[in-house]
Amino acid sequence: MAIEKTVLKNVILSQKKYLNNQKLIQRDKFDSALDAAKTPFIQVFTGIRRAGKSSLLKQVCVAKKDNNYFINFDDNRLYNFQIEDFETLHEVFLELYGEENVFYFDEIQNIDGWEKYVSRLYEEGKKILITDSSNKMGSKELAPNLTEKNIHTALFPFSFSEFLRWKKIKWITDDLSDPAKNTQIKNAYRAYVVSGGLPEFLQTKSSDFLKSLFNEIVYRDIIARYGIRQEKSLIKLLHYLVSNATKTYSYNKLKELFGFSNAITVKNYINYFEQSYLLFSVNKFDLSVSKQLNNPKKIYVIDTALANSISLQFSENTKQQLENIAFLQLKRFGLEIFYHRNNYKCDFVIQEKKVITAAIQVSMSLIDPKIKAQELRGLLEAMLIYKLTKGLIISYDEEEIIEMKGMSIAVIPIWKWLLTADKSDFLT
Repeated sequence: MAIEKTVLKNVILSQKKYLNNQKLIQRDKFDSALDAAKTPFIQVFTGIRRAGKSSLLKQVCVAKKDNNYFINFDDNRLYNFQIEDFETLHEVFLELYGEENVFYFDEIQNIDGWEKYVSRLYEEGKKILITDSSNKMGSKELAPNLTEKNIHTALFPFSFSEFLRWKKIKWITDDLSDPAKNTQIKNAYRAYVVSGGLPEFLQTKSSDFLKSLFNEIVYRDIIARYGIRQEKSLIKLLHYLVSNATKTYSYNKLKELFGFSNAITVKNYINYFEQSYLLFSVNKFDLSVSKQLNNPKKIYVIDTALANSISLQFSENTKQQLENIAFLQLKRFGLEIFYHRNNYKCDFVIQEKKVITAAIQVSMSLIDPKIKAQELRGLLEAMLIYKLTKGLIISYDEEEIIEMKGMSIAVIPIWKWLLTADKSDFLT
């Protein structure tokens, strides 16, 4: 049954009113998202459900102050919206606002076949901004004119700096040498490890929210979308990977562990987890791409609170949490991340233009001489192999400069590093 015009008008007008009255935390990605909005390409805000994509879309819409059309399809009044209703929607837009050239579509992936409508708008020269929780805009499911003509803004749960903004803790770089301010920031970091960065969970602290989010992603974005029949096996695999975040895995070992018929099934399931932004895999660095693909991979989770709700083991492992948070920050920078393992291991190496430009180790503490020697061995091996003179160790709360063998290694507390690191620190 087609949706009536009066319903669409009420939805559009009420959403527009709410849009202009919201007070939202400004995201670190805001400036780059605003710049991308000035291009003719389709702008896509991607990321896990409930990470704040809709809020960022609204912030850009309000900041641009352009004449536009805006609609959020995650509205119960649009539950029966079908692809045929796009024509009626367009008519309503014209009746309310006249001819406009900018379209803001929030949660449009809820509508089957939406790609055809967006494709037509793009061909007509319209500017389109959408949110996408399924990473479908980067897939081969779309027409070439859509996959090739979009700019992605990947949005994660709150970074630590955004978390401080949400808690209304103000700071400047000079504050990081002030003991009293440091204590406040360190306490906030401890809360950040437990609470993660999902805005709605920070507001409600409801375990039901995390359970609901988990079910939405697993059952709607993965099981329903891909027609999965082995539901229990898929969920067991996901629990295992979250529990073993920051550790290595191989498709064959997981196949044997969970009794899957072949490794391809395991590979596909993990790919679905990644497409929904629940998990991230990191390859071991090798000059041979085929070896990179065949070597064991490391796994990381999108949010510590969500991981804590899935796995008690994750919630009790502070080193695991520390490394996962460091990884997410590197990922926010859009860096190409690998891990190093030869005689020893190094948690992260960064690649730019086929050259390793940085080596990073993560350690809770270097007080124990044996642990310090172990961490340095792995980092120094990576620095020597990739011809680096500077290295980094991210610690829980230790800071020093280590000079040895003509190399300089900075040890910095995670809470300070999260606030001061920049993408340019890891590139040549």
